[in-house]
Amino acid sequence: MTDRTRQDLISRRRLLRAGLGGAAALGAAAMLPGGVSALMRPAAPTLSVLPGARKTKRVVLVLFGGGVRSRETILSTNVPNMSRMAEEGVVFPNTGVRNNGHYGAAVSIITGSNEVFGIRENARPTVPTLFETIRKQGGLTAADVWLSTSGSDQETNYAYSTSAGHGPRYGANLIGGEGIFNAEFKDLVIGEGGLRTVDASAEQVLGELRGAIRTPLPTDDGGGVGNDPEATARIESFILDELRGGASDITGLGANDAKAMHVARNLVSIFKPRMMGVTLRNPDVAHGSFNDYVTVIKRNDEELGKLFDAVRGDPELAETTAILVLPEFGRDRDFNARRGLDHGDSSDELNKVALVAWGPDFKRGKVDTRDIRSTDVAPTIVSMFGGRMGAQTGSVIPGLFA
Repeated sequence: MTDRTRQDLISRRRLLRAGLGGAAALGAAAMLPGGVSALMRPAAPTLSVLPGARKTKRVVLVLFGGGVRSRETILSTNVPNMSRMAEEGVVFPNTGVRNNGHYGAAVSIITGSNEVFGIRENARPTVPTLFETIRKQGGLTAADVWLSTSGSDQETNYAYSTSAGHGPRYGANLIGGEGIFNAEFKDLVIGEGGLRTVDASAEQVLGELRGAIRTPLPTDDGGGVGNDPEATARIESFILDELRGGASDITGLGANDAKAMHVARNLVSIFKPRMMGVTLRNPDVAHGSFNDYVTVIKRNDEELGKLFDAVRGDPELAETTAILVLPEFGRDRDFNARRGLDHGDSSDELNKVALVAWGPDFKRGKVDTRDIRSTDVAPTIVSMFGGRMGAQTGSVIPGLFA
């Protein structure tokens, strides 16, 4: 590696860590049809099926978070795209949950362990996430495993745990859509004439926005772990292309979730990762407005449909990708005083949600009414990668595989 090349790599890493994410890479990149830069277009690797599956090579997990009842989702006309997936896959309508706080319930799904975190806690899980387990046991790189979130501080904790022997070196590449794909950031980075020169005053704002991305990178001396330089360049270029391509222009009710799904769809199409996680949270407007809650559900389902169609429209992805969709919990059976829905009455509408699973190794057109748990999802996904989670986690879902 020449001194000039080494300096260029270090410069790109610094840009990414500052939240700028790829000005140097994109500035020299020739744009391909469809607005995808040359640096973004990875060489298609030859992938074998996952060790625990017959056909599946990739898995997408969507946490349809924010608290959504089956009454407004799989049992309604609000989610035509989720229903399409269900008709071609398997539905488990009796998926039990134990934690009724958004954060603890979501962490329970990602770790496969019943977590007791409260709704406002902001600490990393102490047991490994499915992302860490897949990477460590399967020998996957950081570029193989991604997580796209709505952008809250709590969601950044989903990427990895504090468990000894795991942690950030095995974490998922994390992009929080609201933090980096917003109008203020776009104005700083891209002007009417193209890329801006970032001055000292802008550096402070960029520093505040850096929390939007948590991408493990190699150290400047070549040691450590993380993405290789080629993957880093593609990630940087991807961020800039997303800023130019409309992610920052997504606005309105449920915009954060829509950005997370938009980013996930493009990541799946471009990078074709082995594992893609997406976390949503905007249906929590249900506390104050039932109508807004339903509106967000419909918008999230529309974005889910775009992801589903992107997978089905790619011949390689269509035959090799599994998608699982699961709320973290439901909602109360009855309205609150504001004609909204809270989550605390211990009813079945709160504590039972529907898992929808679609993929080449799953049964087709089935509704399985047996009782399963939300904590069974992570061990099931890990098993497809040929791994096993800890003793205190859930079990592989019975009746899922064909």
